[in-house]
Amino acid sequence: MTALHELGAAELQAAYAAGALSPVEVAHAVIAQVRRWEPHIHATYAFDPEGALALARASESRWRAGQALSALDGVPVTLKENIATRGVPMPLGTAASVLQPAAEDAPPAARLREAGAVFISKTTMPDYGMLSSGLSSFHALTRNPWDLALNPGGSSAGAAAAAAAGYGPLHLGTDIGGSIRLPAAWCGVVGFKPSAGRVPIKPPYLGRVAGPITRSVRDAALLMEVLSRPDWRDATSLPPQAFEWQDIERDPSTWLRGLRIGLLLDAGWGMALDPEVAAAVQAAARALQAAGAAVEPLAAFSTDEMAQGIDRFWRLRSWLDISALPPERRARVLPFIRDWVAPAAGCSAAELFAGYSQFAALRDAAVAACQPFDFVLSPVAPVAGFAAEWAMPSNDPAKAMAHIGYTLPFNMSEQPALSIDCGATAAGLQTALPIGLQIIGRRHDDLGVLRLARAWEQLRPPSRPWPQPPG
Repeated sequence: MTALHELGAAELQAAYAAGALSPVEVAHAVIAQVRRWEPHIHATYAFDPEGALALARASESRWRAGQALSALDGVPVTLKENIATRGVPMPLGTAASVLQPAAEDAPPAARLREAGAVFISKTTMPDYGMLSSGLSSFHALTRNPWDLALNPGGSSAGAAAAAAAGYGPLHLGTDIGGSIRLPAAWCGVVGFKPSAGRVPIKPPYLGRVAGPITRSVRDAALLMEVLSRPDWRDATSLPPQAFEWQDIERDPSTWLRGLRIGLLLDAGWGMALDPEVAAAVQAAARALQAAGAAVEPLAAFSTDEMAQGIDRFWRLRSWLDISALPPERRARVLPFIRDWVAPAAGCSAAELFAGYSQFAALRDAAVAACQPFDFVLSPVAPVAGFAAEWAMPSNDPAKAMAHIGYTLPFNMSEQPALSIDCGATAAGLQTALPIGLQIIGRRHDDLGVLRLARAWEQLRPPSRPWPQPPG
């Protein structure tokens, strides 16, 4: 039998409705799994077993009374620590923060609380979310459950590690340049970056989205049904639409016929693509083609000038924030981050404007390149893993953007994009490492991306067993 902590959200909802399981039983099982794994991977922040059990008991009462709030009532969830939950301080991954309890839930947390979800814990992130890593000056080093010598990626580091380790079915991350999809790829789980504005968020920022990290596409769709509900506090959010989020099942042998899919293997800049990653993505494309899709090469459309301009803008923004801190707090910021922002001290207004203009240049290039296709496939990351102690795959502040060539464009273009496991490397230090396939849709076609991801789930070879805690 499947262990309770490994059941999907849809399975839990059905079991609760039938009276076969209680949210309290499930919460106890998930809490026990967290305790087994946490000494090894350090994925959580503000882990709150008693608070979770109180929410689970309230949910149990609602199910018994036939008054469940939603399909997610009683389902365990974790939230990245930069998504405010009332009463919990939000360190933003850095020891430089002053810890003060959050006054209110951010929109994603508010929707989950309204739905009756059981908040198990917050999850870790690096300083200010500016690294693709589990390295932080505030949190203990977060490690990858597949291989403890390796990094889970980031900035939704703890969320992806928690999903792979079985801390319940639902995890919530944020993404501004790949921070949901990159750790999802390196941890072998599903990470969905919705269209910009699809999930209301506070504070909003150019390219920033919140989205699901789960073990299955179905669970990601269930979570989107709740997260996409409106919230007036995000003035950048899209008008609510009556999507049938759970309507993702399609027969691949018929639904794929006639779809035109682009295959992007050259990001145009950044790190070279590892041959094993390329081979896994190409194999996925061939499988979709064999099922009836038309797959065509897509040439690189983004440039190093775009990447460097955006990097320059982000460095200056972070340099201004860090420079405004009192000296004793500034010194607590992770040294890698301080080294990354340091060159921005001499940035001129003209350089800043030129950098900012590259956001629009990259957006327009991505939208134009994808327009001829129903969907685009690409790698998520150019490599399949890196050392746990590193800040990013290059581990070089001068090459901070080198690993996000496949993910960054689709934040700027506001397109939905999803990471899903498509294979594994030959054995690494301890085990074969997951490889992520990125599925990109046209702007606002979130449901289409979930449908193609679900089709791939049905076509791909059986997945490996999930990693288990040492000992």
